[in-house]
Amino acid sequence: MQSTFKLIIMKKHHFILACSFIFLLLFYNESIGINLAFFGLILTGFICYFFQDRFTERSHLVLVVTTVLSCLAFAWYGDFVSFLALVLSLIFLQFKTQETELKIIQVFPLVFINGFASLARAFMFSDWLPEKKLHNNTLKKLIAYFLIPMFFLILFFAVYSFGSDHFSSLFTDYTLDLNFYSLVFTSLLGFYISFTFWNYWIPDAFYEYNSKLTHEFSEEARNTNEETFSFLDLDFERKSGEITLLLLNVMLLVFIGTYNYEQFFEAIKTSNLSSDTHERVNAVIFSSIMAVGVILFYFKNGFNFDEKAGNLKKLAKIWIVLNGVLIVSTIIKNSEYVSFFGLTYKRLGVYAFLMLAIVGLVFTFYKITKQKTNAYLFNQLVWCSYATLLFCSFINWGNLITNYNIAVNKGVDPVFLSSLNFNDENRREYFLKNNLAGRSQEVLREKEIIENQQTSFLSKPLYYSFLQKRK
Repeated sequence: MQSTFKLIIMKKHHFILACSFIFLLLFYNESIGINLAFFGLILTGFICYFFQDRFTERSHLVLVVTTVLSCLAFAWYGDFVSFLALVLSLIFLQFKTQETELKIIQVFPLVFINGFASLARAFMFSDWLPEKKLHNNTLKKLIAYFLIPMFFLILFFAVYSFGSDHFSSLFTDYTLDLNFYSLVFTSLLGFYISFTFWNYWIPDAFYEYNSKLTHEFSEEARNTNEETFSFLDLDFERKSGEITLLLLNVMLLVFIGTYNYEQFFEAIKTSNLSSDTHERVNAVIFSSIMAVGVILFYFKNGFNFDEKAGNLKKLAKIWIVLNGVLIVSTIIKNSEYVSFFGLTYKRLGVYAFLMLAIVGLVFTFYKITKQKTNAYLFNQLVWCSYATLLFCSFINWGNLITNYNIAVNKGVDPVFLSSLNFNDENRREYFLKNNLAGRSQEVLREKEIIENQQTSFLSKPLYYSFLQKRK
């Protein structure tokens, strides 16, 4: 009853107009900073308060927590990773709250479609504005109490202004401190974002296709095993899959042997270690993606339940395990690379991609074992990628790299340390202690710090508010 009352009070157009006004207050004559975190928290609060009856699963509460945390992370750092985490968190929370039946993977094409559709749909007033007839008494009051008095007031003001300069100066000798272009642009942008967020459009095709994105196979799919190619019957296709996976396993086994020999036994010049490592990491990541693609191709339909596909499943599982061994070898090699040269953003990114690759292989193995659809794997990978993004947005990686490199005395080039983000206190202390200078890179970083500290409260990340000025 309470929830129904709330929805009666706050219609969709109320959300749009209220959020547009809040956006204008937060962003007028401001750049992006803590104001975006405030706006995100307000949107989260609206969803939690007015749609709390739709929070039927634990995932809704988890998304609320992650959205709040991503807003706080952006309020502190204000970087691109935390910005992306904030935006995705809000979109996922809104999507899971309003469209409980649709799968999360559908959110990406919907965002793209609505990014353009909202430009036209905003002018379809009948679709989002309520139709109200103006009663005669209301119209009479508007004319009698406002329009007629204002007409005579303006008319006589013009007459009296010609007769007295002092009277005219009472109303004209001042300037309004208003940035008209910023006001219009911020208002339009706020309305566009609010309209797209609260009044997004879902084509009927998404609801029709949603049944094909379930995690479990239908009874019809379980009992039907259709050929992928019209010119190959199932027996030939099954045997083709077994031969393909057998050959791939043999080739991968040989590659693992040569790969590990080159990594751990063959002498490599330190100068070539960087390029060699990057080439091998790229090959492993590409191989892992292709490995998942091969599994998805052969286990998209009836082969999941084919009693004659036992060998195909065994070979597929061996293929997954061997790719996992290859990834572990690459993690060890990347760690060796770090021990030689220290940490960087790219080397941490390699760890992140390799861990995601392992997670993808684990879910692929689970998909085959538990006979899940391909959509199951894609949906799980979306959530895993989102969790990785959240984790990356919470950690001060620049400071972590600085502390580690200083501790092991690797990768402590002053120019490199000055290029890292959010490590300023430790960087300054290290430079002062060792009488170092980051040259132009340090000058640019210190200039950026001063500019952020001097900007208004709403336009800067909190990190700069708590960072002490350089002595």
